[in-house]
Amino acid sequence: MADLLQKLARLMRPRADAREAKRSRVAPAIAFHTLGRPVWTPRDYAALADEGFQRNAVAYRCVRAIAEAAASVPWLLYEGARELDAHPLLTLLERPNAAQAGPDLFESWFGFLQVSGNAYLEQVAVDGTPRELHVLRPDRMKVVPGASGWPEAYEYSVNGRVVTIPCDAGAGENPVLHMRLFHPLDDHYGLSPLEAAACAIDIHNAAGGWNKALLDNAARPSGALVYKGGEAGANLSEDQFERLKRELAENYAGPANAGRPLLLEGGLDWKPMGLSPKDMDFIAAKNAAARDIALAFGVPPMLLGIPGDNTYANYREANRAFWRGTVLPLIGRTARALTRWLAPHYEGGAKLRLWYDADAIEALSSEREALWARVGGAGFLSDAEKREAVGYGGDRKSVS
Repeated sequence: MADLLQKLARLMRPRADAREAKRSRVAPAIAFHTLGRPVWTPRDYAALADEGFQRNAVAYRCVRAIAEAAASVPWLLYEGARELDAHPLLTLLERPNAAQAGPDLFESWFGFLQVSGNAYLEQVAVDGTPRELHVLRPDRMKVVPGASGWPEAYEYSVNGRVVTIPCDAGAGENPVLHMRLFHPLDDHYGLSPLEAAACAIDIHNAAGGWNKALLDNAARPSGALVYKGGEAGANLSEDQFERLKRELAENYAGPANAGRPLLLEGGLDWKPMGLSPKDMDFIAAKNAAARDIALAFGVPPMLLGIPGDNTYANYREANRAFWRGTVLPLIGRTARALTRWLAPHYEGGAKLRLWYDADAIEALSSEREALWARVGGAGFLSDAEKREAVGYGGDRKSVS
C-alpha cells in the first residue's frame, strides 16, 4: 500500500520539464479520483423528466417558457465593434442542420439545460469548418475524464451502441460543447432546477392526485350510511351489504350520476360528511409548492397564473423581470460559449463575438423607449453619439 501511495505521489508531482506549462495543480487529483472511467450522471434523469416535466404542469410550463423565450431571440455577430449583417457563422446558427431551424435547435438546447442541468451540442465539420450542429440527449452522454482533469472524450450510448467522441478541451479542440448549470458537489455535471425543486414537485403532484380523488367522489367524502334496525345492535346481512354496495356503485357513483337523489329503505340513514378547513389545507400547500417550483426556475409566479402572489405590480413588470433575471443571462452565457467554441474556426475568429438582439424583444420595448427618450433629450450629444449610445453606432458589413 505504501509503495502504491509513493507511486501515486510521483505521478502527481510536476516534472521538471513541465513546470512552465499552465495547468491546474489539483487536476491530476481529480483525474485520479475518476481513474479515467466514464462518469454517469449522478441522478435518475428519466424519473426527473417523467415526474417533473411530463407530469407537472408548473414545471412543464417553466421549462417551455424559458426555452421558447430564449430560442426566439435573434443572434448578432460583431467583428470588433462592427456588426456583421451576413457571415457563415450566422448562417450556421440560422440553419444548423437539415432537420431543424435555428430556433428549433436552441429550444431543445435550452430545454435540456433546464431539465437535466446539462446541454450538449455536437459540431460536424468539413475541412475544419463547422457545417452542422446537433443537440444530443444528456441522459445518453457520459464524460470520460482525462489525466489533465479535462474531459478527454464523451461517450454517447443509444440502443446498445456506444459512440466515443474524443476531444481536448484544454487545447480548445472539442467537437462537443457541454454547457452545465452550477453544481457545488460535482466536477463534471450540472444541477437541474428540476432536482432542486424535486420536493416541491412531489408535493404538487400529490396534491393534484388528492384533488383528483376528491373529484371522483363528488368533491367530498361520500359520507356514511347508518343502519337503524328494529333491534339494538342489529346489522345488515352479508347479502344485504353486498347488494347495497353494488347499487351505490351502479346508480350513484361517477359523473353521470352527480346530484342524483339517494333513495333509502329498510332503516338506512345518510350522514353527509364535509371537509373541514384543515382538510382543505392541501390547496394552499399546492399553491405554495407551485411557487417553489417557479422560484427554482426563475419564473415569476404571476406569469404561471399561481394565485396569492402579488410581488409584481402587474403582468408587464413580471414579464420584464422574467426576461431580465432569467432569459437574458442564459442567452448571454450561451453566446459567450458559442463564440469561444465556433469563432476560432473562421477567418479573423479572434475578433468575432456573438451576442443577442435585445431590440427584438417585445417585453423590453418600454425600457427601449425610455432609453431613446433620455438620449433624444440630451442636447449636448451629437446625432452620431446618440446613435452609438442606443447601440446603432458603427457601420455594418457583410462577410460571405
